[in-house]
Amino acid sequence: MALSALALLLPGLGAVPFDDPGEGQHAEIAREALVSGDWLTLRLVGVRYYDKPPLLYWLIAAGFKTWGVSEWAARLPAVLGAAAAVAATALLGARLLGPGAGALAGVALLSCALFAAFARYVRPDTLFVAAIQWGFTGLLLAVHGDGFRGRRWAIAGCAALGAAALAKDPFALVGPLGAVALALALGGRIRPVGRWLPAAGAAVLLLVGFGWYALASARNPGFLWYTVVDNHLLNAVQMRRFPDEDVPLSSLEFLAVAGLGAFPWIVPAALEMGTLVRRRAWRDPEEIPWVALGLWAAGLFGVFTLSAFKLPHYGLPAYPAVALLAARWWSEREGRSRRPALAYLAVFALMAAILGAAALSDGRAFMDTVFSVTDVSSRKEAVAAQAGPLPVWSLLRPVVARTALVFALGATALAAATASRRSGWLAAAVVAVTMLAVVPSVGQALGLVASARAVSGMAAEVRWYWQPGAVLVHEGPIENSGALELYSAFRPILVDGARSVLGMGSTFPEAADRFWDAGRLTRAWLSGTPILLVTPREPARSLVAGIPRERVRLLAARQGRWLWSNAPREPEAQLSRPRNSRPPNSRPQISR
Repeated sequence: MALSALALLLPGLGAVPFDDPGEGQHAEIAREALVSGDWLTLRLVGVRYYDKPPLLYWLIAAGFKTWGVSEWAARLPAVLGAAAAVAATALLGARLLGPGAGALAGVALLSCALFAAFARYVRPDTLFVAAIQWGFTGLLLAVHGDGFRGRRWAIAGCAALGAAALAKDPFALVGPLGAVALALALGGRIRPVGRWLPAAGAAVLLLVGFGWYALASARNPGFLWYTVVDNHLLNAVQMRRFPDEDVPLSSLEFLAVAGLGAFPWIVPAALEMGTLVRRRAWRDPEEIPWVALGLWAAGLFGVFTLSAFKLPHYGLPAYPAVALLAARWWSEREGRSRRPALAYLAVFALMAAILGAAALSDGRAFMDTVFSVTDVSSRKEAVAAQAGPLPVWSLLRPVVARTALVFALGATALAAATASRRSGWLAAAVVAVTMLAVVPSVGQALGLVASARAVSGMAAEVRWYWQPGAVLVHEGPIENSGALELYSAFRPILVDGARSVLGMGSTFPEAADRFWDAGRLTRAWLSGTPILLVTPREPARSLVAGIPRERVRLLAARQGRWLWSNAPREPEAQLSRPRNSRPPNSRPQISR
């Protein structure tokens, strides 16, 4: 299953530039770790960065060191994380249900649209999901194992949960352990605790999960408070001291995105959870793994539904459990019942109709609906009353039309499956193949979005207009153009950029000269020092609107950004340069 995931996800991995905001800042943090040699304290544009733990950045930096700086090397850890998550899901499914159901569970996870999207995206989420699922796999197989083999599985599961804390969140240890412990307690099997949580496993969990946090806290004053209190406890009630620009989903939006992101597997998974409740499965020791998975999925969705802050990807860690529960629901329907095939036939036909109608429209309603809920950047820009860069509909329309055709063919195949004597498993296979056929469309849509708002083009403009003694300035949070330094090879000054993931880092004395206010920018602008200002803010909302017009010159506007300069205006004939003489969008080389 892992090889199948790699075969589906690897092609074209480096074909488009980094999406900004989104991917660029993570690639740049890894590049700076490699260049500086400091892999303990992470930095972005030279400023201490505390928002995420280091596993993703270590892996990307290792890839950069091996293959050089590239989009492919930066996205590879996400792909490997996705493959590892699929493998853990398939393995646990095979042990609990048999090889066929295990394979179906792996395919179900891989074909969840939201999971497939993050599998090719420079973020720690698929690594996080993989570590959590391997933790569940190890602990649950330890429950069913005996002696040395069971203990090995338990230790492996604990190590994986420690890696989850190192990938994204130290609180990842609490949920999975709590779900397994509660399921064991309900089944009367929690003792002896050492059978599923041996001392060696607990030691490995603490060492892997909290070792880096302890070292980072010793070196960086305020790190522990920021991580535990500000970034988690206060964030959950929207009372952060160092907030960023992210706009949380409402509870209904979160449930809709998390559910549709796991389409269509969320439906049989919910039905299977209902069956477990009706059977009171928690009283049966043989059902402990399924009760644990159900508690984890329901608990995760419940916590974030009630939390004041949640983003579209917060439901991802529950997707392996959803895939396993869905595979069990399908495995219990091997007979001649045509109901599953007919139900999915209707669903796929409806999806084909909706997407087909969207492909025939002007696309505005479709794009407004999809991006306003699923895309963090689009939500921020909507709050700021600014239209962000998105792919033109003429490029996105064929992707939507092709996806509609895939669902139409799936519905046709399901109609044929109803005539089979074993329509249950045949229908499951058709659903799996149909959803896998959608995955390439997800990747292509991501590529179009990244190309529409990547900072790489603006970085090329910066290199083109650069002159000795110039100062590069970025207006607003740097995560909006996170790969600016990576692509341009010049480190920017940040103006009006403290409300960001660098909020805590901006309080350290060494960061003082990295952050400017509007007054300092104006003084430098009027002093004659050559300045190049990159901003994602529209001209009327940018700080340049407060500078005398005769001292402001627009050099370029592309991919949702503007490049301004204080260079004196020259006759147009002197300014024009042949476009084909511009330098290519090459990446700066890492000094080793």
